[in-house]
Amino acid sequence: MNIIDILANKRDKKKHSKEELEYLVKATLSGEIKDYQISAWLMAAYINGLDLEETTELTKLVAYSGDVLDLSSIKGTKVDKHSSGGVGDKVTLVLAPLLASAGLIVAKISGRGLGHTGGTVDKLEAIPGMRTSLSIDEFKNQLNEIGVSVIGQTQNLTPVDKIFYALRDVTATVDNIPLIVVSILSKKIAAGADIILLDIKFGSGAFMKTLENARNLAKMIVEVAKKLNKSVIVALSDMDQPLGYMIGHSLEVEEAIKTLKGKGPPDLTKICLKYGAILLYQAKKARSLEDAENILKRNINSGKALEKFKEMIIAQDGNPEVINNFDLMPKAEHKIEINSPKAGFITNLDAYKVAQSAKLLGAGRDKKEDEIDLSVGVELKVKKGAKVDKGQVLAILHANNLKYIEKAISEIEDAFSFDTKPPEQLPLVREVIY
Repeated sequence: MNIIDILANKRDKKKHSKEELEYLVKATLSGEIKDYQISAWLMAAYINGLDLEETTELTKLVAYSGDVLDLSSIKGTKVDKHSSGGVGDKVTLVLAPLLASAGLIVAKISGRGLGHTGGTVDKLEAIPGMRTSLSIDEFKNQLNEIGVSVIGQTQNLTPVDKIFYALRDVTATVDNIPLIVVSILSKKIAAGADIILLDIKFGSGAFMKTLENARNLAKMIVEVAKKLNKSVIVALSDMDQPLGYMIGHSLEVEEAIKTLKGKGPPDLTKICLKYGAILLYQAKKARSLEDAENILKRNINSGKALEKFKEMIIAQDGNPEVINNFDLMPKAEHKIEINSPKAGFITNLDAYKVAQSAKLLGAGRDKKEDEIDLSVGVELKVKKGAKVDKGQVLAILHANNLKYIEKAISEIEDAFSFDTKPPEQLPLVREVIY
């Protein structure tokens, strides 16, 4: 068997055998096949597709191409939540301690931000001293001690996916449902959780632009997961406008802490309670979804969820005083107000344009090696559906380097659309697929 035959088979729309996929993964890992050959295979798979059996087999092979976390020694139900990436998406910062406060084990391995989406690890590092590079033993010990740990992808998990993904990014083969399924599920399987909730975003600020495409992705994820005997729930949520009011690392940590104090924005609070209730119920820690949501609400109101976040900060060497003093986190030098050019209802708030503005200020990166400014970002003062007066503040830009400030202002101004009538308001979480 050789890569030329495998390339020819997929070029000619033939189905890969199990042996062909095994060879592809092993030869990719060993370096036997070259980048240009892997790229050729990715393009052939992109154009001619992978069926359910091929996708399932490839997912399993990629998942076990490196280390696989064995969390069986940790008592309790291990859960994980993964987002496909959005704007202002700080759900993990709220949900992880909230679920741990209700008795679940939250073993979360998160990525860094790339492009216009923010990374959970970057956000956590806005907390002074916070350490996100833990060894596997440290990770497990923390899970045993306090039930929650959120760390970066420093382990040798799914090394083949890393090779595939880097090449997909530069060969226009990213937006392919089977390849996305392989990438997402392989990492989640390797991370060792018992129950996984995947939050697939759709809309202007998401990778999947339409609900239909997000639904097709979700259905295939669930089908493949069932074949691999993994418990996976997929939620489809709207990312046409940012989640919450804060976009930027320190700003989002601040908003997450406010949410754990019961003072967060309605959309962020609602989605955290909904996802938390689903995981709590699936883990048999509640009699119903309603009962589960009530448990979580009580833990917010009592301060139990916030205390768990504090425990996680301390365990990972961060400064817990940040909970009561947001000024301990990096702060931007300039605050620039964006005023409404007219009166009326906000009918659209383009999440992608808001993210682009934050990125121009220094909150995003194009390459993993790029440095980001943890202090900058966008603070929205109103959201879709709000009625505003002419001259009213729509947003505040938190900036240091003013090199691209005019472009950043322009992106924010273009993000808002107005009308004399209020827009239709649709549910934030559109569907949940089991």
